[in-house]
Amino acid sequence: MRNLARQFVRQAALLLAVALCSAALGIGSAAAQSPSPSPSPSPSPTPTPNPYPSPSPTPTGADSSGNSIGGLANQRFNQMITNRVLGTVLLGVNEQVNCGDCVSAFGSAGSFSAGIHGRKALTNNLSLLAGIAYTQYNEGGYKITSAPIGAFALRYDFTDWGSSRPFFDVGTILTPWEKARYTRSYDTSLGPVSVTSSTNASNYAVYGRAGWISRLSPRDEVAASIEVWQLWQRVSGYTDSAVAFNPFDASIASGTDRTSLVKIGGQWTHLFGGNIETNINGGWVQSFASHSGIVATVTGDGTVVPTMGNQGWFEYGGRLGFRVQKGWVVDLFANGTLGPQPVGTTIHGGVGLRINY
Repeated sequence: MRNLARQFVRQAALLLAVALCSAALGIGSAAAQSPSPSPSPSPSPTPTPNPYPSPSPTPTGADSSGNSIGGLANQRFNQMITNRVLGTVLLGVNEQVNCGDCVSAFGSAGSFSAGIHGRKALTNNLSLLAGIAYTQYNEGGYKITSAPIGAFALRYDFTDWGSSRPFFDVGTILTPWEKARYTRSYDTSLGPVSVTSSTNASNYAVYGRAGWISRLSPRDEVAASIEVWQLWQRVSGYTDSAVAFNPFDASIASGTDRTSLVKIGGQWTHLFGGNIETNINGGWVQSFASHSGIVATVTGDGTVVPTMGNQGWFEYGGRLGFRVQKGWVVDLFANGTLGPQPVGTTIHGGVGLRINY
């Protein structure tokens, strides 16, 4: 009986051990068959700004900037010629060679000009021609403001030779101070550049004239002449004004432009009826010994000294006068140039009131 009980305990313990082993094996198998959980994705890294950004492209256009200095030389040549054309109005370019004493107040447009001029007989043969004016004008990229012009000349007319005779003039035109603005334009790979800079200038001219006058009738006077001029123009130094984009800036030194001129011309004055006066005049002008006073220092080009070539052009003028009463004449007049650049085609017209005394 005691042996039977021991055998029963051993069998129960064996069965319990087998059950525990089976349970342990089942759990291990389930664990082996269960998939591993997927790892959570890592967040994308935030890009770090580059402390050294790529530089902007370097513009090209130094050659174009250097060539623009030649454009400044052309502007300054035109300035000399225009100043002279305006000054000749003060010397009676639209009037007959021989006439009585007179004084005229005038104003003009095209280039703004206002002033007074006239003539006075000093002897039977010698006359003084003189005038002053205030002018403003612009052409081809430059502009002149606040420019007073003075002019005077002496004319010797051989009146004792009769109706056909020689005459001679010597004179000068003076513009001692002008406010000038010049524009320099050039192209770069990043776009065009235009720079307008301000400075001061002055103009001086002397001339001599020899001609022949003929009084064809009491109503007609014709004359032909040759003139020789010497022109100087002084421009103060300056640097490019500040603009948003000017990679090839320039500095212009003070300098003196100069040119010599020869003019061959003629004129005709006619009286219609007793109240209408007309005058037409013109001539061919040739420059020579021209010199530009520009010496420029340009970024990317160094020192640039432009040349100023010689050229020819035609100058014209005319006047239509109405005698409103004895000794009082209202004048309409025009003067200008016809030719290639830099002189080009210009016209300056105006009105004046002339008093003969």
